[in-house]
Amino acid sequence: MNRTTSILILLLLAGVGIGATYLVQRSNAPQIAAEQRLLDSRKLLDVLASETYDNQPLQQPLALADIALSHSTLSGGYRATNAGRTVAVLLRSQSQGYAGSIELLIAIDANGKLLGVKTLKQTETPAFGGVIGDWPNTWLQAFVGKSSNEPTDSGWALKKDQGQFDQMAGATITSRAAINAIHDALRYFDEHRAALLGSGT
Repeated sequence: MNRTTSILILLLLAGVGIGATYLVQRSNAPQIAAEQRLLDSRKLLDVLASETYDNQPLQQPLALADIALSHSTLSGGYRATNAGRTVAVLLRSQSQGYAGSIELLIAIDANGKLLGVKTLKQTETPAFGGVIGDWPNTWLQAFVGKSSNEPTDSGWALKKDQGQFDQMAGATITSRAAINAIHDALRYFDEHRAALLGSGT
């Protein structure tokens, strides 16, 4: 066998190998993409206990009206259901922190009580306001169970502002931004409850 023939055989084998790899990847792509979406969804939705809902909330976005709130802006909403009954509404909220925009995912149950809050994006100073991005987040856990009027409006503030909540150490502006955004979302839920919950309440 001469050198040219050997090179041709190697090129043919390489071509067959590349083609087979391409076909395998292409045939598995939908399954891989579905699994990645499920993983992303689970990571995003870990503010909710997985056994409490049976739908795919992120695949059912809500049409939100009046999204510019007092201290924040809503950028999206989703409905979590179980056996067709709405168990929670998730609102994506953006507010201005110390170093930039903070995006929160805020989960509210059908009665208007806060189920959980997770930071999706933030650019706050590491070791100070940046700890708002930690998950799980002890400071954000302090809001679970609260509603728009529990505490009262004046209570929805830092203790240093005569409110009810502690601040993150060294992060007054970040803390205020998060408190205001959470309160905004809870008030928005109360004002738009029927539309957010839909018929499955």
